[in-house]
Amino acid sequence: MALELYLDLFSQPCRSVYIFAKKNNIPVEVKKVSLMDGEQFSEEFGKISLIRKVPALRDGDFCLAESIAILLYLAQKFKTPDFWYPADLQQRACVNEYLSWQHSAIRWHGSRIFWLRVLIPKIMGVDVPQDKLDAALEDLNGSLELIEEKFIQDRPFIAGDQISLADLVAIVEIMQPVGSGLNVFEGRPKLSAWRDRVQAAIG
Repeated sequence: MALELYLDLFSQPCRSVYIFAKKNNIPVEVKKVSLMDGEQFSEEFGKISLIRKVPALRDGDFCLAESIAILLYLAQKFKTPDFWYPADLQQRACVNEYLSWQHSAIRWHGSRIFWLRVLIPKIMGVDVPQDKLDAALEDLNGSLELIEEKFIQDRPFIAGDQISLADLVAIVEIMQPVGSGLNVFEGRPKLSAWRDRVQAAIG
């Protein structure tokens, strides 16, 4: 049985898993799960993941949820190039540090902007109060500053001279508010240059 990935590409974590699998020519069968249609609550998907979130993975009788766990599983199972999840202890620690931090920071803040600027007005037909938008933007800006000053610093990529899983997870989250029409790269030359390097590395 081919390794199966259950994805909805509207989801940032799903996009990181999909890009990683494609970039590394990992043989997977993609199964689409529409979050907007509630397909994650189906009986069939419940057999894959009791968490009922995407992405999810099935490898024979083994099922796995959570994007970071899936990325690490794929990297190690398919022995992808070392730069994705470096063997060097300190470089790997830098990757782990970013992956541990991002869940409650840039992921939450970028998603919130997308919800407030796009999904709530579209789905509910109401405009979000400006003070809520301003507060969300302030939180997002704080996370973006940390990515520049703490995680990228003066390096080409988060863990050093080459792209890693940290950069891949970072770029999909940072691009989410861009999808709402917010140019997060304006006035941030360091972040813009990093984005260009990530894009060149991913293709």
